[in-house]
Amino acid sequence: MGLLGSVSQEGYYEDSEDNKGNYQFVTLDEIISSFMVVYVGEGKILTKVNRTDVQFHGMRAIQELSYDVLRSHKAFEQEVPGTLVMPLPQDYVNYTKIVRVDGKGIEKPIYPTGRTSNPFPIQQDVNGDYEFTSSSAANSLKKEGNTATTSKRPYISNTSDRFNSIQANNVDYDYDDGDILDEHFMGRRYGLDPQHAQINGTFFIDNSTGFIHFSSDLAGKTITLKYISDGLGTDSEMVVHKFCEEAIYKHMMYALVSGKSNIPEYIVNRFKKERFAETRKAKIRLSNIKIEEFTQVLRGLSKPIK
Repeated sequence: MGLLGSVSQEGYYEDSEDNKGNYQFVTLDEIISSFMVVYVGEGKILTKVNRTDVQFHGMRAIQELSYDVLRSHKAFEQEVPGTLVMPLPQDYVNYTKIVRVDGKGIEKPIYPTGRTSNPFPIQQDVNGDYEFTSSSAANSLKKEGNTATTSKRPYISNTSDRFNSIQANNVDYDYDDGDILDEHFMGRRYGLDPQHAQINGTFFIDNSTGFIHFSSDLAGKTITLKYISDGLGTDSEMVVHKFCEEAIYKHMMYALVSGKSNIPEYIVNRFKKERFAETRKAKIRLSNIKIEEFTQVLRGLSKPIK
């Protein structure tokens, strides 16, 4: 029946945009109900199963398949504030790409830097001894000249502050600075580091605090974070594409039979193979490869390199 239920064709087109395209999905609750009817009962491999166990394994199946099979990639757009710090989305698992959107709507990728971090700043007195106060470190680390309140941002270390002050498109290479270039190699720049051969800006993610830190040239710019979700953010998001519905059944079945003590091993191995086969088939279907588009791309490969 899907998410549309009994909505008529006329009502579908006259309705708001909330239900557009939902026919391709099936809810997790519908999958669990169908599983209990088809796979559980007298004369079947699973004669009796608790619905709570089925729900748990169904959610775990969605979570695992969301990483590399289901279309669970999301986009989070935000303007970089003056603090140069942006929180990660609630259902963030890992990012796939972070881009800067220019005035024409063109996405320009920005790349992470692995040469800085945001370590926890220890408060010290003039003698270098640690200071312990009743207030939290995050609320007491207000930087001089920073108008933003620290309660709305994570703790910012000196390392992160210096990184945020870098202007990526206005770097002054001081060849007399031993930290930048050794005197023995002065004037011998053989090439650029590819990750820094761009002027779109840089970032790094502090996973311990859940924030993204940007370089100062991205202040006020529109940033789009494309990330992977586990598919379990809200009830409306716990849906499965119909191309992957059978793979969910096999994941649930294998998890249930492998957890029982009276199931023969050859039955467990059979569902393990079926799970692998259905997952591979779902991944091929959801890859959305069109032969005409693929052929058009291959035409460009026949051009000689001059």
